[in-house]
Amino acid sequence: MTEPWFDANIYGWIPGTLLGVIGGGIGGPLIGICAGRGKLKGLVLGFVFTILATCAILLGAGLYALVSGQPYGVWYGLGFAGLLGLIIFGGLTPIILSRYREAELRKSLAEDLMAP
Repeated sequence: MTEPWFDANIYGWIPGTLLGVIGGGIGGPLIGICAGRGKLKGLVLGFVFTILATCAILLGAGLYALVSGQPYGVWYGLGFAGLLGLIIFGGLTPIILSRYREAELRKSLAEDLMAP
């Protein structure tokens, strides 16, 4: 086994906690409020794809740590946060896109009703 990248007892909780705070605490309300109203589409989708890319990097780092013989706390702390984020945000992405399509449809229907 190689030298651990970091002390998992001290730092292993950080990736999952950051994913929960940033992804769930900030991203959840941002997505929930903006997607249903059809607002800030670029910001919301940029946020989601940034989270997806970050989670993919975390999962890749976790898999690399597993293959290179890092202790359980190192590869699990990185890999599980990445896997969980990819599952959650990957599953939510089609729903978010459909909410924006629905909001656009509502907007165009309202414009059609207002036209003389």
